[in-house]
Amino acid sequence: MDHADFDLYPGEILAVIGDNGAGKSSLIKAISGAVKPDEGEIRLNGQVVSFDSPLDARKMGIETVYQTLALSPALSISDNMFMGREIRKKGIMGQWFGMLDKQAMDDFARAKLSELGLMTIQNIAQPVETLSGGQRQGVAVARAAAFGSRVIILDEPTAALGVKESRRVLDLIQDVRSRGIPIVLISHNMPHVFEVADRVHIHRLGKRLCVIDPKQHSMSDAVAYMTGARAPEGVAA
Repeated sequence: MDHADFDLYPGEILAVIGDNGAGKSSLIKAISGAVKPDEGEIRLNGQVVSFDSPLDARKMGIETVYQTLALSPALSISDNMFMGREIRKKGIMGQWFGMLDKQAMDDFARAKLSELGLMTIQNIAQPVETLSGGQRQGVAVARAAAFGSRVIILDEPTAALGVKESRRVLDLIQDVRSRGIPIVLISHNMPHVFEVADRVHIHRLGKRLCVIDPKQHSMSDAVAYMTGARAPEGVAA
């Protein structure tokens, strides 16, 4: 990447699009702590921050939902939501013996799914492998929304989903945005991008080419800019 400037504002959905090899993944890995940039800086709420790992980014309220979802199929919905941040029982049983407070985790997971309108999932204890593709994506997004207090990054959230399940995921994304949490959406699905995004960041050859308003530009414009078929004119870089 080079001059890959990137900005995100509270309560917005910023789509990041680009051809294969444009540098989208590298950009997102830098923001999520998966890789450390050689140069440049990352500012969160105006403060310079540095991430040595994705855990550092998570501690700062940045959650990422990768295309692979990073869910454990054999574990329950609740267990997946708390993977890596389990709640221990209070007192000696939790402190010394590491016993988990399953009831607290189940109650929290149930409440978060309910907040996001995902209570079509009846049993919080059922294994994730029993869920549909859309429901699994919903669990991953709900987990990010539960712990991502500052930024949520979604990598191809509707890939491999049917029309109905994609609709549910898009509604869920807009619901999360309505709570004031900014979302970075990486997607190759142009109709979905233009439906939900407030701004579209176009990445080309490792750089930010431009940022467009989807209400003022067409999908054809975006594809032309992205592929280099046409240079953006009168658009801020």
